[in-house]
Amino acid sequence: MKTSLIAQSNLPAIGLWREHLPYNSIIDVTAGNNKIYAATPYSVFAVNYTDNSIERMSKMTGLSETGISTILYDEANQKLVIAYSNSNIDIVYRNDVFNIPGLKRELINADKNIYHIFPLNNNYYLSTGLGVVVVHGTKYEIIDSWFIGKNGGYTKVSAFTSDGFYFYAATDEGLKRTSATSGNPANFQNWQVMAGLSIGTCQNVISIQNKIIVQKNDSLFQWNGNNFSLFYADGWPIINMHYTGGKIALSQRQSNGSAKVTILNTDGSMSRTLQQQGIIAFPRKTVLYKNDYWIADEINALSQHTSSSFKQYKPNSPHGIASGEMLVKDGVFYATAGTVDANWNPKQNANGLFKFSNRNWTNYNKANYPKLDSVLDLITIVIDPIDESIWAGSFGSGLIQIKKDATIEILKQNSPISPAIANPLSYRVSGLAFDDEQNLWVSNFGAAQPLLVKKKTGGWKSFSSTINLNANALSQILIDDNNQKWIVSPLGNGLLCFNHGNSIENTNDDKWKIYKTGTGNGNLPTNNVLSIAKDRSGFIWVGTTDGVAVIQCPQDAFTSQGCDAVLPVVMQGNFAGFLFKGEEVRSIAVDGADRKWVATKNGVWLINADGEKIIYRFNEDNSMLLSNDVKKITIDGKTGEIFFATAKGICSFRSTATDGGEKNEQVLVFPNPVPPEFSGTIAIRGLVDNAVVKITELNGRLVHQTRALGGQAIWDGKDYQGRKISSGVYLVLVSDENKQEKTAAKIVYIRK
Repeated sequence: MKTSLIAQSNLPAIGLWREHLPYNSIIDVTAGNNKIYAATPYSVFAVNYTDNSIERMSKMTGLSETGISTILYDEANQKLVIAYSNSNIDIVYRNDVFNIPGLKRELINADKNIYHIFPLNNNYYLSTGLGVVVVHGTKYEIIDSWFIGKNGGYTKVSAFTSDGFYFYAATDEGLKRTSATSGNPANFQNWQVMAGLSIGTCQNVISIQNKIIVQKNDSLFQWNGNNFSLFYADGWPIINMHYTGGKIALSQRQSNGSAKVTILNTDGSMSRTLQQQGIIAFPRKTVLYKNDYWIADEINALSQHTSSSFKQYKPNSPHGIASGEMLVKDGVFYATAGTVDANWNPKQNANGLFKFSNRNWTNYNKANYPKLDSVLDLITIVIDPIDESIWAGSFGSGLIQIKKDATIEILKQNSPISPAIANPLSYRVSGLAFDDEQNLWVSNFGAAQPLLVKKKTGGWKSFSSTINLNANALSQILIDDNNQKWIVSPLGNGLLCFNHGNSIENTNDDKWKIYKTGTGNGNLPTNNVLSIAKDRSGFIWVGTTDGVAVIQCPQDAFTSQGCDAVLPVVMQGNFAGFLFKGEEVRSIAVDGADRKWVATKNGVWLINADGEKIIYRFNEDNSMLLSNDVKKITIDGKTGEIFFATAKGICSFRSTATDGGEKNEQVLVFPNPVPPEFSGTIAIRGLVDNAVVKITELNGRLVHQTRALGGQAIWDGKDYQGRKISSGVYLVLVSDENKQEKTAAKIVYIRK
C-alpha cells in the first residue's frame, strides 16, 4: 500500500489529528541524503545536516504504525526502511510511503520482531526472531523467508551481513553462513555453524574489507579463514557494534551507569573514545556522517559530536507515554505517566508527569528535578484552584505538590498521607479531586483511613469507611452537584458514595453507600469499576469491565427510595444491547455537547448525550488513533480537542463540540478568510450552548442554518441545497433559543 508523507500543523483543524509522542529516547540512528534519521520506540525524526531543522515522522504524517524496532537509510537507493515492533514494514522513497504488512499479518505464535536490516542491491534482509526475511526493495513485497534454526525451525537472528561470497547470520545457535552465489538459502541444511566460537548466542556480525567480525557477549572476534581470533575486548559490556564510515563504533555501558562510544580502526586498534556526562548515558548506536559522529542515546536523545564539541537534538516532547490520569485546565494539558496493573501492582515508572502549554512541553521527573528521584508511578493529578499548583498522586511515593515557581513538596512519611496496611513502606495516593469549596480530597489506597481531605484553611481530616472494602482500595474521586464524593473502589469492591454532612469535622452525620450489582444494591453490570464521569445533567456515568451504568438521581443516593443505576441500551445493527456490554470501559469524558467519549482496549467510541446512539468509532484501521489499547481520555472544552492516552503514546483529535458560554461573546470564525483550497470544516466558536446560527448573504438571504454543539457550530461551506457557495462576504447571525443575545460576525469566502 502506498501513501504520502504530509506535514503536521500545531492545533489541528476540525476532524484532524496530531501526535504528542516522546522524542527523548533514541533506539536507532541512520544517515543519508543530507539527513540524520533517529528512531524512538514510537516515531522517527530527521535532522537536516545543513540547517539543523527537524522533521517529525509518525503515523500522523503518513507512516503506517507507531512503535519502531529499527531503521536503515539505504544511500544507494535513497530509501528509508522502517521496521516496527509488530513486524510491519515501511519503505519511504522521496515523499511516498510503501507499506509491506505481510510479516505482520502472518499468524505465527513466535517472535516476529525485526532486529536488524541489511541492504544488498535492491533487497533488504531482515533479521527477525523467526529467521531471515527478504524484502524486494522496488516491488515492495516479501519475496523469501529463511528459517535456519535446528531442523528448519525458528531461531532468533540478531544481525545479517554478506562479503559477496557468503551470507552470515548471527543467531541464538551461533554464527551461521551459507553460500551467497549458489545453493538454496531457504534450505536450513545449507547453513553451517561456523566453528571456533563457544556454543551459544552471537549478538552481531559485520563484514569489513573482506573481514568478518562477530560479537559474542562483550568481545569481538575475527574470522581468519579457518578459525576465530580475538579482535577486541576492553572489559566493558557492548550494547551495539556498527560499521560506519570505515570505522567500527561500539556502544558501551557499565552497570554503574558509566557509558562511552569506542571507535575502532578496521585492524582493531583504538581510534578514539567518546564520553560526555549528560549526553552519553545509554548509547544504542553511532553513525559517522560527513566527519561527525551521531549518537543515538536511550536517555539523552540524539547528539552530534564534531571534532571539538557535542550538540544535542531533543525535539520538544513529553518524556514518555501517559498511563495515568490526564486533564486540561485553562488550555493547559497535563498527563501522568505512571501505571498499575489490574491487581493494582505498580509498574515502577519514573517518567513523572507532563505539561503542555503554548506548544511547549515541561517534564516533571527525576531527570529535570532531582527531588523527584525516588518518586515513581504518578497516576492521578489535579490543579489547585487557589494558586494553580499541581497536585499529583504516586502509587507508592505519596502526594506531590509542584508550585508555580517549580518548588516541590513531597508528602510521605510524617505527613497526613498514611502507608498501606499491607506495605508500611508504600504511600499510595490513587485519586484526587477539589470540591466547590476548594477542599482537596485524597484517596489514600490501602491505608487504615483511606479517604482524607486537605481543607481550604490548610488542616487535614481523615475518614474511615463504614463499609468493609477489600484492601481498603480507593482510587478516582468525582464530586457531584450536591458535593457528594463518588469514589471508585478497585479490586472488585464497586463504587462508593460519601456525604460528609453539614460539617467536615463532625463525622457523626457522615454517610457511606456502596454501589454493586443487583437491583436495590446499585444495579451495576459488575463490581469491577474502572472509571466515572459526570455529565451536564449531573448524571454519574460508571465504566466497568462489562459495560456502562448511569446513575441519574445521585441526589437520592441516601434517601429511602435510593437511586439504582440504569443500563443504557444502544442499537447495534438490527439488534439492541446494553451499552458496551463485554467491554472494559477504562475512561469516560464528556464534551461540550454532553456527548460521551469512551476509551476501551478496542478503540474509542463517541456516543450521544443519552447513550442511545454511536456517533463515531475510532480504531487503528479507520483513523489516526495510535493504538486500539486506549487508557484515558480528556477534553479541552475551549477548543474541542480530545486527548487520548494509548499504549503507543498520546494523540489528539479536534472534535466539533466545545464548551458553551453564558453569552455569545468573542465569537470566532476559523478559518477566516476561507482560502480557495480549503475543503475542511468551518468552525464558529464562542457561542452559548445550543445557539441557533444562521449564515446569510449581505442582503439577508439565508444560506445555511444550524445549531451549536455546546459552544461551537460547524459549517461545510455549502448552502442548504448542498451547493458550494460563491466568493464573497457572508454574515453569521447568532442567537439563543429565546432569540436573545443576538450577535454577528462575518466570513470572507474565496473561491478559485
